[in-house]
Amino acid sequence: MKTLWQHCNVATMANGTYSIIEDAAIVTRDGYIEWIGPRQQLPTGEYGQTHGLEGAWVTPGLIDCHTHTVFGGNRSGEFEQRLQGVSYAEIAAAGGGIASTVRATRAASEEELFASARQRLLCLLRDGVTSVEIKSGYGLSLESERKILRVIRRLGTELPVTVRSTCLAAHALPPEYKDRADDYIEHICNEMLPALAAEGLVDAVDAFCEYLAFSPTQVERVFKVAQQLGLPVKLHAEQLSSLHGSSLAARYQALSADHLEFMTEEDAIAMAASGTVAVLLPGAFYFLRETQLPPMDALRKHGVKIAIASDLNPGTSPGLSLRLMLNMACTLFRMTPEEALAGVTQHAATALGMGETHGSLEPGKVADFVAWNIDRPADLAYWLGGDLDKRVVRSGVDVTL
Repeated sequence: MKTLWQHCNVATMANGTYSIIEDAAIVTRDGYIEWIGPRQQLPTGEYGQTHGLEGAWVTPGLIDCHTHTVFGGNRSGEFEQRLQGVSYAEIAAAGGGIASTVRATRAASEEELFASARQRLLCLLRDGVTSVEIKSGYGLSLESERKILRVIRRLGTELPVTVRSTCLAAHALPPEYKDRADDYIEHICNEMLPALAAEGLVDAVDAFCEYLAFSPTQVERVFKVAQQLGLPVKLHAEQLSSLHGSSLAARYQALSADHLEFMTEEDAIAMAASGTVAVLLPGAFYFLRETQLPPMDALRKHGVKIAIASDLNPGTSPGLSLRLMLNMACTLFRMTPEEALAGVTQHAATALGMGETHGSLEPGKVADFVAWNIDRPADLAYWLGGDLDKRVVRSGVDVTL
């Protein structure tokens, strides 16, 4: 059945730009966009349903391409510590940070993890998000990583959102492997990844390449196994120091390298050549009060696609609004509203390997879009917080919460 959506203006985000169509119409069929263009050029035909959008601005559904939505516990106490001058590294060394969340996550039941993650994910959906990536990484054992990944899959079946599941077992060193990082990497490579992939729980593999996590050599071992399993890779890189993890990611044609505050121009050149997307996480930058900006000039100069994500997590970016990240990307990283919107639509889709089907409003793509009651597309990066009036359409069906 064909459905007509009309009386709107559209920022299609094709090619990563607004690509505006004024007084537009969209024809959807079986969950996909069949036609989009000026309403005066609308092909004649019969429509099962017709929706008037009352002059709204329509954008692609927003895509949050880096989150850690499933976890147990709460780390607001560490937030207080940091404000009193304790560093992230010091908190981690004292058993806090990721390790404290691992303890709470391991202790939580699958049902408890689902219930808490569901509430956080609903916040993102109310913000116009129609696709999201969720990482594991707070279990750090086969049993607990499996539990998290099962919850991630369930979120994608029970809520109106497309969910991509990423295995981040190489997130931190679990306590039972203290001072045995190589042994833990071996466990990930020989047991965890093969088992979890065989169970259909993994869409991509990620790792944390940092001096307080895993070395480039250790990460490369994980990447090689992912490659053997036919899984794409991603990487947390250059957040706190320069280890050239982003160049390593590029060598393995990674979907994305994320954070990147300390990346070099050589890293940017490597990412541009491989098509690896730079995912910037302004929420973590803001929350940790960092001062080292990502090298925006180098990313632009070499044509690296830039995505923006919430990095929703309990310790360094408890961000429940992707729109807020748009504003932070503009104010903190000096991105334009157009660049920021491309970063949560077309480029975010590419960072998840979904660029052919999602991220822009074009014939043949999935009919995920949001009709916003705003004056212009830049409003999405302008307004701080709040619940903007909107209609959310996923696969051609109104799913507004």
